[in-house]
Formats: sequence, structure tokens, C-alpha cells
Amino acid sequence: MATLPLPPFMERALALAAQAAAHGEVPVGAVIVQGGKIITEAANAMRATCDPTAHAEIVALRRAAAALSSQFLADCDLYVTLEPCAMCAGAIAQARIARLYFAAEDPKGGAVVHGARVFAHPTCHHKPEIYGGIGASIASAQLKDFFAERR
Repeated sequence: MATLPLPPFMERALALAAQAAAHGEVPVGAVIVQGGKIITEAANAMRATCDPTAHAEIVALRRAAAALSSQFLADCDLYVTLEPCAMCAGAIAQARIARLYFAAEDPKGGAVVHGARVFAHPTCHHKPEIYGGIGASIASAQLKDFFAERR
């Protein structure tokens, strides 16, 4: 069975995740796209910035909002290498992201298809279209390798 090629935006997110790992950060990368063009991108930066909120998604959302001079990113898509946590899912909803594409599921910390399932709550004001599993094997391998080196 042939595997489908990865979307270039997920390829870029995976490259950012690899860069994060090379800097001692948990390998997660995020790319925000508008109209088929990358608006901004980020990798996890919690260790480098001593900021527990510096998840790749949060950093990318902040940069995109600044670049577009708007708190709402309703015509933007987010590509991220790991299922967002509750904090990031909440921020995605607040930003009104149109579509969320993620690679690996996160049974321990994810909050989209696992755990809190933020977008399923009736109090969630915005739910993006959600597409999971895109590049999951690559993202999972990045994470497993990263944590194996630290044990």
C-alpha cells in the first residue's frame, strides 16, 4: 500500500519539531496558513523562554495575530505535530482558527480527541474543522526518540 505524501505545511511543522528537539525542547512544531501561504510558524520554546505557555501553537497564534493585526484568525489553518493540549485548544477556539490539522494523538495530554475534548463542550464558542493523524508516524517517532534519549 502506497502512503500519501504529506502536505507541505505539515512537513514544515515536522521540520520545526526536529529543530525544537535539537535545542532540547519537546519536539512540537506549528504552522499557521492563510490563503495557501504560511503566515507564521513556531516550535516549542518553553525551556528557552522559561515560559510554560510557550507551546508551539501558542507562539504561532500570538505571531499570526500580530502579523494580521487581529485576535481572530478565522480564515487561517493550523498545522501542528501533536494533538493540542487543553490550553492550546482553548486558544485555538478563541482565535477562531478555521481548520486544525494535527499529526500524532496525545492520549496523556491531548484535549481534542482525548482528555478534556475541548471542542466537544457546549460552552466552546468555536470549533474548527479537525483532521488528525497527518504524519502521525513521523511525529510519534520524533517524540519517542526525544524521550528515549532522556531516559
